[in-house]
Amino acid sequence: MSFPPDATLADAGEFGLISAIVDLFPQGEQVLVGPGDDAAVLRVRTGHVVVSTDLMVEGRHFRRDWAEAADVGHRAAAQNLSDINAMGGRATSLTVGLAAPADLPVQWALDFARGFADECALVGASVVGGDLTRADQVVIAVTVLGACTESPVLRSGARPGDVLALCGRQGWAAGGLAVLGRGFRSPRVLVEAYRRPEPPYDAGRAAAAAGATSLIDVSDGLLAEAGHLADDSGVAIDVHASAFDVPEPLHAVGAALGADPMQFILGGGDDHALLGTFPSVEAVPDGWAVIGAVSAGSGVTVDGAAYDGPTGWTHF
Repeated sequence: MSFPPDATLADAGEFGLISAIVDLFPQGEQVLVGPGDDAAVLRVRTGHVVVSTDLMVEGRHFRRDWAEAADVGHRAAAQNLSDINAMGGRATSLTVGLAAPADLPVQWALDFARGFADECALVGASVVGGDLTRADQVVIAVTVLGACTESPVLRSGARPGDVLALCGRQGWAAGGLAVLGRGFRSPRVLVEAYRRPEPPYDAGRAAAAAGATSLIDVSDGLLAEAGHLADDSGVAIDVHASAFDVPEPLHAVGAALGADPMQFILGGGDDHALLGTFPSVEAVPDGWAVIGAVSAGSGVTVDGAAYDGPTGWTHF
């Protein structure tokens, strides 16, 4: 179905837009009944089913003047696919709820759907349903289902003597957000990292197979997520600042803003790197970097001391 270039959601109507969006979402072999019925029906073969839900609210989680609709679609999918990755699994199916003003251009919704579908294709996941409704601002609600062939890796399994390791780039999205917040668009590589994260989608299953004792995705800040591992596992975690090589773009942003570039790495989220603990350095898979240690006690420190900079994003 096609629409005039200036068509709005009100012009298209709920079912006209649904019909157009559904055409953008191919269905995988695990889908027995896809979009169009009261609920989707999925085939579950073996292993554990894992489920997660996330919300994105315009003005709090994204701004339409900072990112194109396709970028928002990539981000919305990535943060959900990453949650399954952080359990040591792989996403298979998603549902998407979209609430939006009636005057939102149809093209924005279609571009969002294309970006969402393109990100899901990176892991072979299918969009199997969703909902549309009217609202004063854009709100996106996503539920993702996946499977773990190994036992799911929880936040609560870290033990004294483990090592802390990271997979994926970290601090890039936070640097991009800082740049956008000052009204700039460069360094472009950081802005693009914020607009379209690149989670290490194969790292979760590799970590589970290697015997990871705990895992979490870095969505709200590295130290904040390390704090969740420490609290849930009943241990202390020390992060080694010297383990990080600060990339040149973060040095440039730090110099321009008068900020320590390490604050983007230690306090930044939205890159959706994976943070995990392993029983030994030898157990850490390829592609992961050891960045700290686990010991008896509680809380999170940096180089053995309390950290006085930002530790992450809070939702309230």
